[in-house]
Amino acid sequence: MEGRRVVVSALQFACTDDVSTNVNTAERLVRAAHGKGANIILIQELFEGYYFCQAQREGFFQRAKPYKGHPTILRMQKLAKELGVVIPVSFFEEANNAHYNSIAIIDADGADLGLYRKSHIPDGPGYQEKFYFNPGDTGFKVFHTKFAKIGVGKKFFPFPFIVLALCLFNSLCRSLIELLHSVCQQFAGISGFQRQLELWYSKVQKYYFTQLLLVLNLKILDLILVITGSESCKGMPEPIWTSNMGLFPNCYYVVPLVASNRVGKEIIETEHGKSEITFYGNSFIAGKYSTVSSFFICANFRGPTGEIIETADDKEEAVLVTHFDLDVIKSKRHSWGVFRDRRPDLYKVLLTLDGSNPQL
Repeated sequence: MEGRRVVVSALQFACTDDVSTNVNTAERLVRAAHGKGANIILIQELFEGYYFCQAQREGFFQRAKPYKGHPTILRMQKLAKELGVVIPVSFFEEANNAHYNSIAIIDADGADLGLYRKSHIPDGPGYQEKFYFNPGDTGFKVFHTKFAKIGVGKKFFPFPFIVLALCLFNSLCRSLIELLHSVCQQFAGISGFQRQLELWYSKVQKYYFTQLLLVLNLKILDLILVITGSESCKGMPEPIWTSNMGLFPNCYYVVPLVASNRVGKEIIETEHGKSEITFYGNSFIAGKYSTVSSFFICANFRGPTGEIIETADDKEEAVLVTHFDLDVIKSKRHSWGVFRDRRPDLYKVLLTLDGSNPQL
């Protein structure tokens, strides 16, 4: 029986600081992806211009526009209807006196299905988003498009000192993790192995808000789309990058993931002089289930569902395309028992800020 098939695409390109130029580039790449058969096409975060959050400048608030009547959204609606494709559109939103890092979901008939506002806002050197963006108030949403039920997330890459710490942790724990893998498979079986995966994951990923992925997966979806503006870090290994973008936790839930990042060098004038970021690119598509023992890499810990199927480099624009059979993936997800064995009654502490005295 023919399954539900979807063809997804991740785009990446270097931005200028001219809106028209960038939107033209986005449209050109969307058309290229459509030409390769894609019907859900992901454009990178805040693609209308430079990543302005390197600096705290009052003038940059003028880049924000209201959701309704936004010119780039309207243009992408027209394009989506013409091509019959789904296009998530990232933009800097002005809502009365509030501002959000938002993404509108445009369906294949050009209909606007609503928006998601980024929930967790970073603040640090080069990523001063708290100056510009209110925390999102939409919650984590699943959008029912023509081709698939999709969830969207906006991620930020940890700052260089966190990357270095994680790389060191990766080296120190490699042998221990491989031993854990072996022991769990031998003595605990697949269910025990999953529990150990979850325990290890919770220890390593404290800088990353994984609740978004869990909530979206509980709402029953087919694909996760993640956009970011993440910089290069010399010597950064692939496992750190793919793990931060959600590959490890999302493959744990057996749901494909499409990740889009920008490339190029951007220089912004700040109150302290020039700030420069070279973006990491390396957009990818992951999560194809394999019947053989092909494992995806995450801190040299290897899980039994999925691999990176398509990936771009850290310098060039790219149009990545691959297909998924959503029914096959759904059956595999159910067979893992991840959602069957959840115990929400034991997770009340997650509703607290300090881990004590959950009031439920």
